[in-house]
Amino acid sequence: MPELRIDSLSGLRTIVAAERSRRPGGGWKVEPAPHFDTATDPFREGNEDMTPPEVFALRPGGGNANGPGWRVRVVPNLYPSLEGGVAGGRAARAGGGGDAGPDPLSAGRGEPDLFPSRPAEGVNEVIVNAPQPVRSLAELAPEQVEVALDAWRERIRAHAEAAFVHVSVNEGQGAGASLPHTHAQLFALPFVPAAVARERERFTAYWDRTQGRNLLEDLLQEEVRRRERIVEIDSEAVALCPFASRVPFQLQIVPRRARARFEDDGPLGARLLHDVLGRLSAALGASPPLNLWVRTAPRGAEPFCWRIDVLPRLTQLAGLEMGTGVNLNVVAPERAAALLREAA
Repeated sequence: MPELRIDSLSGLRTIVAAERSRRPGGGWKVEPAPHFDTATDPFREGNEDMTPPEVFALRPGGGNANGPGWRVRVVPNLYPSLEGGVAGGRAARAGGGGDAGPDPLSAGRGEPDLFPSRPAEGVNEVIVNAPQPVRSLAELAPEQVEVALDAWRERIRAHAEAAFVHVSVNEGQGAGASLPHTHAQLFALPFVPAAVARERERFTAYWDRTQGRNLLEDLLQEEVRRRERIVEIDSEAVALCPFASRVPFQLQIVPRRARARFEDDGPLGARLLHDVLGRLSAALGASPPLNLWVRTAPRGAEPFCWRIDVLPRLTQLAGLEMGTGVNLNVVAPERAAALLREAA
């Protein structure tokens, strides 16, 4: 029967209802994406003049900036979500006045705090993961994925003054990608998002309650002991389908030893990430549209552990998810993990 599960890291609830996958249209096979026109690809090597000037690049053989010869290249987003750095700004207040009258809706009290706003300050960068014109990290060699993730780490370090830095990848139009060439986006924010703050509080509460134990480290040890949702383990990290997976075939890459910050020296989990993305493609028939992000500790947080979340976009969010924040997952994570193990 359907089961309500609670995620220990976020507190979010998921209804796991595997029987719903049998309803019409409830399958999850993926059709291969069509090839794209590389001549107009602004992220392809040789098309550097189609992007803003680079702010960072890895050029092992040397060479001029904004030219070929790079392995990873970082440019400002041409259509940025954030601008003006991460310095704080005075909140702009929008007040509502109005003459008092018999209609209660026209008797505005002039409460500007009901409509708080401020400039959307911060930094929005595009990290081109490879010069090759491919759609997915899964199509790259494992070594290039490692180079790309090392560049993510370097760019997070470059924005150490930000309250929080979010690095994410959107693959496929169904996951919000506006360009097909594999790339990541970095958002350096002057605030800690509510979802991240909630996780930080849960890590801290667990740390206090257990006299210094790490929530994700303990969770990982129990997952490894049970083996129900483990997909793969290597020398750096563990890949698993979370107990309260929000979507079918959700994955997490977790370091074997708890480390608060992805940007600190240590394991990257890059080769394991490449492995599980390949398993997803094999199990589903092609690389699915997906969202992927690095969850690292906010500035100043200590009881924390970084991870990489991978959420394939095989189903659409509907009224339950959008209206309540409760996800409905039609593939039990135990089943998803088994299918991914078999896809090796």
